[in-house]
Amino acid sequence: MMTLDELNAMDPDALRQAVSGSPERLVAVLRVAAEAGSVEAQLMLGEAALDGKGMAADPREALEWFHKAAQGGDAMAMNMIGRCCEHGKGVAIDKAAAALWYKAAADRGLDWGLYNLASLMALGNGVPEDRAGALDLFRKAAAMGHAKSINIIGNYYEDGWVVDRDMGLAADHYVRSAEAGDFRGMFNHARMLLDRGDIAGAVLWLDRIPETATPAFMAKARDWLRTNQPGLSCALVRNSFV
Repeated sequence: MMTLDELNAMDPDALRQAVSGSPERLVAVLRVAAEAGSVEAQLMLGEAALDGKGMAADPREALEWFHKAAQGGDAMAMNMIGRCCEHGKGVAIDKAAAALWYKAAADRGLDWGLYNLASLMALGNGVPEDRAGALDLFRKAAAMGHAKSINIIGNYYEDGWVVDRDMGLAADHYVRSAEAGDFRGMFNHARMLLDRGDIAGAVLWLDRIPETATPAFMAKARDWLRTNQPGLSCALVRNSFV
């Protein structure tokens, strides 16, 4: 196991080599730095423990590191504690606690904190339902370029949630979200293109979705396409996602 003295003795090239090596090597470096008090390393080690990258997945250890980083003032660590509380990672599901942690991250200007808190507010999970308040938070995150928030604002305009229904504004938000890399935004943008008869343009976006989308989303999107666009050929339809 690497020691703090060994880490401190590394020149910049050796350090770059260490952190760019195998995931296991990176975790070894992160652990030394985290135990020495590096907030950034504590956050990254927590993420590695949560995802099981370079080490066995251990949600409880992940949560411990997130708490250490949060004590050091790291907003993303606060957001990650919220995620753990919301989804029961290393702790029992507690959406009210999740909302408090998301708010702590949001109050520090973190786009993901704003988005996650707004998502709970929009559905009334752990907090009273407040779609108008959620929209304000989504807009703050969107102003920071947060792709998922931009897509959700498109949902608001498409469905007429606390705003007048406006398909033009919905389509504008979907294209912005798609271009920013959100797979849901890509799908919604593709839907709008299909409605306009732009099959080729829609397929270009549909073909990009499998690169980042979750299996659950891909399955739902594939089923929608097979029901509403039978015969359409794109990677989303061709891939069985088994």
